[in-house]
Amino acid sequence: MINTLAQSETDNWHRGIDKPAVIVIGRGSPLGDEGVLKSRAKRKTISQTMALNLIRISDKKEDYDLRKAFWNTYHCQNRLVTTEGRYYGKYCKNRCCTLCCSIRKAALINKYSPEIRNWEEPYFVTITIKACPAKNLKKWLEGLIRGFKKIVAKYRKRNQRGKGIRLIGIRSLECNFNPLSRTYNPHFHLIVPNKVIAETIINEWLGICTPKLALRHCQDMRPVADLEHDLVETIKYGCKIFTQPDLNKKSKNANNGKMYVTAHYNIFEAMKGLRLFDRFGFDLPKNNKQPVGARVVVDYYEWKFLLNEHDWQNTENELVLSGFVPNADLVHLLANNIDREAE
Repeated sequence: MINTLAQSETDNWHRGIDKPAVIVIGRGSPLGDEGVLKSRAKRKTISQTMALNLIRISDKKEDYDLRKAFWNTYHCQNRLVTTEGRYYGKYCKNRCCTLCCSIRKAALINKYSPEIRNWEEPYFVTITIKACPAKNLKKWLEGLIRGFKKIVAKYRKRNQRGKGIRLIGIRSLECNFNPLSRTYNPHFHLIVPNKVIAETIINEWLGICTPKLALRHCQDMRPVADLEHDLVETIKYGCKIFTQPDLNKKSKNANNGKMYVTAHYNIFEAMKGLRLFDRFGFDLPKNNKQPVGARVVVDYYEWKFLLNEHDWQNTENELVLSGFVPNADLVHLLANNIDREAE
């Protein structure tokens, strides 16, 4: 994170520099990993393109709270400062930002993987309800969360009385869009310690929902074979950016994917104020990390992200920071495969 430190001309002359000092906040990120920088440039390109489209929709709907959030995402990491081999920038922390979601995902994986590795037989579970149109999505999502909390509370009380198992795990709320039926499929991904808990959650879920809302064959459970992979699957934070137009005909051709921005808008709007990721039935050890403060730097370079260049450019010359060059598939997707109508 960065802030400009105001100084008088006399101060600058005394320092012998021709630009103001800046305040950098936090630890920053290392410049040495070229792959990470290019990956961030790619995510920034996707996020900024999507944010511009979401801003147009929020203007049309006159939703100024979401409009502000989308503009914050557009400006997320727009300016970076590099100094002493690290780079610093301001994050928006919004759910629609692929940069912030990737950082949040990595932090959650690092936070929870040590605990989950102690579970003897972890299971990956998916529970879902029937798809719904956009107008019902908020109510469906709230019902999904309310129903799951009811199950956890029921077993917590039983366990406290010594009459049943304790439900333990992590859960993440996600929603997919089906372009053919123009419907939304809200669902939970969970990782739980064993098969018994997995079966219990699915059976209780079917009991709460009834066949009108949830069918058994739509629920799923399987042993965790690759913990890191399943943690990534669990901690997706919201919705997929690119979707195949026909979900029944999955294509290996990346050019067939589309960004359904109005559908994304509906999902972000419905998820506003809802907790997407949570744990249940257990606590983590207390984190004793000390907060990192701010410091003033005068020897630095500043970089501004240029969408048409897909990279950060030095404000003093034409050097770029990451050297990222999007492949033909991504260029095609962002230029031709953005659908603003389907919802």
